[in-house]
Amino acid sequence: MGAGVSETVTSEKRRQSLSESDTKEGYLENAPGAHYRAERGQAATDIHGNPLIELDPVAETKLRRKIDLYVVPTVAILYLFCFIDRSNIGNAKLDKLEKDLDLHGYDYNILLSIFCVGYIVFEIPANIACKWMGPGWFLPLTSLGFGIMSVCMAFVNNFSQACGVRFLLGVFEAGMMPGIAYYLSRWYRRSELTLRLSLYIVMSPLSGAFGGLLASGILKLDHFGSLHGWRMIFGIEGIITVGLSLIAFFTLTDHPATAKWLSQEEKDLAIARVKSERIGQTEIIDKMDAKKLKRGIFNPVVFFTGFTFLLNNITVQGLAFFAPTVVATIYPTKSIIQKQLLTVPPYVIGGFFTILMPLISRWLDRRQIIMIACCPLVMVGYIMFLATENAHIRYGAAFLVSTSVFAAGPLTNSQVSANVVSDTARSSAIAYNVMLGNVGGLVATWSFLPFDAPNYHIGNGINLAASGGTLIIALCLLLWMKRDNTKRELRNAEEELTGMSQQEIQDLDYKHPGFRWKP
Repeated sequence: MGAGVSETVTSEKRRQSLSESDTKEGYLENAPGAHYRAERGQAATDIHGNPLIELDPVAETKLRRKIDLYVVPTVAILYLFCFIDRSNIGNAKLDKLEKDLDLHGYDYNILLSIFCVGYIVFEIPANIACKWMGPGWFLPLTSLGFGIMSVCMAFVNNFSQACGVRFLLGVFEAGMMPGIAYYLSRWYRRSELTLRLSLYIVMSPLSGAFGGLLASGILKLDHFGSLHGWRMIFGIEGIITVGLSLIAFFTLTDHPATAKWLSQEEKDLAIARVKSERIGQTEIIDKMDAKKLKRGIFNPVVFFTGFTFLLNNITVQGLAFFAPTVVATIYPTKSIIQKQLLTVPPYVIGGFFTILMPLISRWLDRRQIIMIACCPLVMVGYIMFLATENAHIRYGAAFLVSTSVFAAGPLTNSQVSANVVSDTARSSAIAYNVMLGNVGGLVATWSFLPFDAPNYHIGNGINLAASGGTLIIALCLLLWMKRDNTKRELRNAEEELTGMSQQEIQDLDYKHPGFRWKP
């Protein structure tokens, strides 16, 4: 027996529900435990999606804490500097970047957009490469790439050079957010994943806080080698990223079966508990094929969740790129360092709620309703931006927006992960979700335009409309999932699966008759 697995594989009632086709296709009744269910070729659920094994919760808790310690910190720190290297251009803008690069009119917006173009185009290919190469190699390698690009940004001398570097930065960062989400889905149950995603996505708002503090500290230096002023921000932060990525080559492992820090019993338990939630699957790391990749992208829940993330990311990326600019218009008489520091508090509040919302989701094992609940505060914040020119009220509105907007990252990625079955479909589903999110980022780069300063009525209006759209789509999708689950209850799984091979059953993914949407 492995890692606290009970001899009682299922309840008597559940065993009786297994049909002859279950045994024929690998859904064996008398499984000896986690070790057996962890083996390739063995399913860990029956045809209705019920787990065939009962795991000791104490053993699971001990294993989960060990995974938390070995896996989450590395990816969280990498993502922190991923987001810092992306958004530090906003800090550099406050210190004569536009003047030194001779930027005029919409040149700054174009610089932001070119990053998003590289990001969007390479999003899905990058996550396919992550599955093919293995996250343990891909994530450190792509981190090394965007760290080098950040250093290169310190040496650009004109608009064209800056555009080239920002495009390549987008290419290297494309696989980071979906790659980490996909990586964590190999280790955690559905109900556990949202919180773990939040532990690295919280680095998005914290990067605003930490990046602002770091930038203000860097700008107090006279020089860093031959670099001065805003160039030091890119140079120093890029070097830190390069160092962290080199360490990650030695600390990340692809999946539980290759983890040297797990015993064989812990590996079996780690694999069996994840497999026990994936209906029809006989392996966690499946062979990649086009059919499964399409199942991940054209899954209805994935498809529309991607659009909620698109609308949400208009606000998230808008804050990342323009928060220093907006704060500067609210408090025009403050010094550059004071303006940098004023961007910190809203991000700190945002970081707190980015953890709190997934904690509630973990407790409820629900994601869609939390997404819906996040929208009203964002809408109120942008109404405040539009309704007044009072500096204190507008600064307070930034706190309201930050309380809810960052939580959509872990919630949407966890939602698409929960509503696909195979590892391959999960890789394309998460990549599609993040790709659409960065289409929202592209829109964000054109939300706050120079002629709209200092109150940015157009930018704030776009963000208000986006948060309203998020609310509508998320609510409609929740109602659809409940309605479709009711229809699925009427299907006869045994009858529909009769005559199908194990591979054909695995390829069904969300079309499996025993599958139910997880709101």
